[in-house]
Amino acid sequence: MNHPVLIIGGGLAGLTAAHLLHQSGHSFALFEARDRLGGRILTAEGIDLGPSWFWPQTQPRLGAFIAGLGLPSFAQHGAGDVIFHRMSREAPQRYQGYPQEPQSMRLAGGTGALIAALAGAVPGPCLHLGARVTALRLHEQGVEATVSGPEGTTRRVAGAHALLALPPRLLEETVAFSPALPAATTRLWRDTPTWMAPHAKFLALYDRPFWRAAGLSGTAQSMAGPMVEIHDATSSSGQAALFGFLGVPPAGRAAAGEAALTAACVQQLALLFGPEAGAPRATLFKDWAADPLTATTADQIAGGHPAGGTRNWVEGAWAARLLMAGSETSPVEPGYLAGAVEAAMRAVAELQRRAGNAKGDP
Repeated sequence: MNHPVLIIGGGLAGLTAAHLLHQSGHSFALFEARDRLGGRILTAEGIDLGPSWFWPQTQPRLGAFIAGLGLPSFAQHGAGDVIFHRMSREAPQRYQGYPQEPQSMRLAGGTGALIAALAGAVPGPCLHLGARVTALRLHEQGVEATVSGPEGTTRRVAGAHALLALPPRLLEETVAFSPALPAATTRLWRDTPTWMAPHAKFLALYDRPFWRAAGLSGTAQSMAGPMVEIHDATSSSGQAALFGFLGVPPAGRAAAGEAALTAACVQQLALLFGPEAGAPRATLFKDWAADPLTATTADQIAGGHPAGGTRNWVEGAWAARLLMAGSETSPVEPGYLAGAVEAAMRAVAELQRRAGNAKGDP
């Protein structure tokens, strides 16, 4: 089967590219290895286990994109005091809070609402789930992808271009290229950190946001662990919740296990916010470093943030057929939601430029 564009990855970048291509009348096929869309965007009960915030004041293109989809947003709760816990032998300390600047915003229904809106705006038959691209082969007419499906099935799909909407490091480790990528390209991809990949997020759900009545914002920072940063995660529908980023590195998390980490996180919340925090109605835990469709072996050691900037992401023979659209490849806001949208917009614009040139346009 032939398609003008093969989109590899069904996260925010891939779906944004699909949405833009569909709007402009271009044919495409999108392949996502997971059995769900969204990639690192994962929402449960309206609360995000992946990225949650965006900042329209400093990310105007993302703000306009979300507004254009008609998605309502609300401000991250920050009113009230904050808690600092510096050492395990000392009691947590309470300090007056401060206004957020710029204001962090969240989407009603969680960031998953953005994925649902984009998926609903493109033809369903163009979206292929449980379809993992394991190899890309370059030929005179374009690119051929080897796609692994359920129960070990394999098929080959051809396209004029491949739009790669995955983190470069994940692509380098999981996709075989024929001919091989140039050494400089391989090195650049491998050395680009994947945002969220080394991290884990813990969520505790409650019947009510009791910390607010106590004059607390839900924000806490701790050097006593296991969570180093905690925030109010209450959803737009009123589902009360607190979430925290774990400071335990991936190897330590793997050794401890989810049950022990959950117990330690609940105990920490009770210490910081009082006994009621120690009795959540439910907990959620997502370790992105343990997700093979997000993290690679290189991500088991926490690295820096993707550097951004203008880079030559693809060199050699592949340059005419591959376009990078993963968030980490964006020259602005790399790794963030805004970076995913920006990278997809740039890749689609380049595709359209190439199509125009192929037709003889100036």
